Amino acid sequence: MSNAKGDRRERELVNALDEEGFAVMRAPASGSATDRDLPDVLAGDGETFYAIEAKSSAGAPIYLDGAEVESLVYFARNFGANPRVGVRFDQEDWYFFHPSELYVTDGGNYRVKKETALASGEDLPSLTGHSTQARLGTTDESPIRDVLVAVADGTLSIEEATAMLDS
Repeated sequence: MSNAKGDRRERELVNALDEEGFAVMRAPASGSATDRDLPDVLAGDGETFYAIEAKSSAGAPIYLDGAEVESLVYFARNFGANPRVGVRFDQEDWYFFHPSELYVTDGGNYRVKKETALASGEDLPSLTGHSTQARLGTTDESPIRDVLVAVADGTLSIEEATAMLDS
């Protein structure tokens, strides 16, 4: 993704979260100008806080470096936020995933396909608590096991796990 397009998409996400009533800020230096582990966007509404790594693509699968996702989880845990990877494919809305929900490649990186985002990603109204999103035909056969594994390895808090299992 070009820097200009990525910056534009991040600003778009910031504006969308703001419209949903979240206090939000973009960390435009994340990933390049600092050695610190910073997400692209921080957002909160006084009750729920997110650290978001934002990625967009014209249609090809989105890949995230394993270290990038680990940095997101590290920052979110220390900041007291919920880590999310936000993806947006051209002509589509934003969709969000907890890092534990992402496909891990053999090389230890993470991948999100457009079909996966549309089928199982969490949309913005659902993320911000303004919608009840229903999914049909998900292919994940063991979501409870995956949530428990994520709690055990520390990438998911008990509160996040409870919220995921209650939905």
